[in-house]
Amino acid sequence: MPDVAIVGGGIAGLAAAYELSRQGVGCVVLERHARAGGVIFSEQVDGFTIDGGPDSLLVQKPAGIQLCEELGLGARLVPTKLPRVAYILRAGTLHALPAASVLGIPTRVKPFLGSRLFSWPGKLRMGAELFVPRRRDDNGDESIGAFITRRFGREAATYIAEPLLAGIHAGDVDRLSVRALFPQFVEAERTHGSLLRAFRARQAGPRESQTDGVFRSLPGGLSELVRTLVQSLPPGTVQTDAEVTGIGDRPSTRSSTDAVEPSPRFLVERATGTPVEARAVILAAPAFVISALTRDYDADLSRLCGEIPYASSAAIVLAFDRQAVRHPLNGSGFVVPRVEGTLLAVSWLSSKWPGRAPDDRVLMRAFVGGARDPRALERSDEALVREALTALTPLLGIAAPPLLSRVYRWERANAQHEVGHLARLAAIDHALGRHAGLYVTGSGFRGTGIPDCIADGRATARAAAGKVKSEKSKDKS
Repeated sequence: MPDVAIVGGGIAGLAAAYELSRQGVGCVVLERHARAGGVIFSEQVDGFTIDGGPDSLLVQKPAGIQLCEELGLGARLVPTKLPRVAYILRAGTLHALPAASVLGIPTRVKPFLGSRLFSWPGKLRMGAELFVPRRRDDNGDESIGAFITRRFGREAATYIAEPLLAGIHAGDVDRLSVRALFPQFVEAERTHGSLLRAFRARQAGPRESQTDGVFRSLPGGLSELVRTLVQSLPPGTVQTDAEVTGIGDRPSTRSSTDAVEPSPRFLVERATGTPVEARAVILAAPAFVISALTRDYDADLSRLCGEIPYASSAAIVLAFDRQAVRHPLNGSGFVVPRVEGTLLAVSWLSSKWPGRAPDDRVLMRAFVGGARDPRALERSDEALVREALTALTPLLGIAAPPLLSRVYRWERANAQHEVGHLARLAAIDHALGRHAGLYVTGSGFRGTGIPDCIADGRATARAAAGKVKSEKSKDKS
């Protein structure tokens, strides 16, 4: 019997298992799919290294980098290639984000004034953010779109907030919670009265973009991290093709004459095989999966988890001979505002990372779906490739068919932390308080990016380890 059963073998579940192992607490990871890693998936095809899901770790959130270093992967981490430029599409033209921008928000005057991305009225309104009063209701939540519009104006919301801030979550800018997803914006307004003032002060210190940039990856793609993480665990810890169908309390086996009450234990029901008994359970699956698993166990917890929405998306990977693409591809790629088209973004993988394509080839991927195009996954691979080529051919000057095309579908993979998410999360934590030893983690709850999931998975594991050790100590006494 393992001390802890972890349901879900994505990065949060694997990070939890890793931390439990470090704490000397036995566990098993039950993953319903044929592989672990969740949305992290890399493969090598015809000399190309392709990430079908996330392709980078953010340095400013150190949990991912720290885990790589602990696993012996620190020396393999690579920064993005120069130039570190990202673009925004406007009126059929790619405009570089002004230098020294923080999540699209400019921090230096000269590059901002010289940018042709914004109109002069838009620039004046964005500069006036310095004089916009802070919000009086410090505890109230609002959407990313409402926050940016209030502070910087509608043009900034259209060409920064929607494609950049909401786009990375494949969500609706007018529904996603700024307090849940960008708490640093809320804190900057609260403490400095202005984001421009706060970010300028931050830029006065050492700039990571002047050294190695703010992103890292691994030469073989981020699946290197998953493989190394699984290999670091005791053999048999991670079980794939192991679908869980429900959880319940394990009936007590002690008699009424026993002087000591038994430790609480759980039964994890599986589609095949005997149930798994454990002292604690970490649910590291999508919120809607957790909702289904807990429907007969705690209806309130099930309802709350089921209320967390998800969006679907697809990554369309294309490779070309270098001479077939006229655009210099000098940067990491571009994002597309809703008013400019149906694509969410395009990443120039061979320009962004070293070694992703042969020298005479280029590799890129386009993203579709999300709140902008919720029915995208209903279309065939051929249709999605055709749509991407139709949009990219005139923009990048593509003069030949792709040498390679791949479509990676991510159904209900993007958790949407909408306005009110933090209140719902507090209610979920309250419901969990009724079941000592039951925990949730993953992108549906306390953070959506890989570093956030790693940090929360490990923190959840530490809580579970403390519970297990305490119960074992009580049993011995």
